Amino acid sequence: MIAMALRDAGMEVIYLGLRRTPEEIVQAALEEDVDCIGVSLLSGAHNVLYPEIASLMKKKGLADKPLIGGGIIPEEDMARLRKKGVAKFFTPGAKTEDIVRFIEGAVGKK
Repeated sequence: MIAMALRDAGMEVIYLGLRRTPEEIVQAALEEDVDCIGVSLLSGAHNVLYPEIASLMKKKGLADKPLIGGGIIPEEDMARLRKKGVAKFFTPGAKTEDIVRFIEGAVGKK
């Protein structure tokens, strides 16, 4: 649903599907020369996976690209994860236009 909304807003979206490793996500981002990485997690592993993705992004020269997150994540975890490199979270009920607006502001219109 989010991918379709972003496409409808004129963005190119590369959807990798479910259950991708941090390595697969960052490698795809490198190969596709993305402007932003968005990851939605419902597994409860957000405290492990988001920092790992952010760390790999740094190592691979993608630290200047925003990492945005989604899923059911407690507010106190979001605060910690923002300090570790997640630019913004969109939890259930977030408006797609807010996501579009954030991405446009973070990467500019291309």
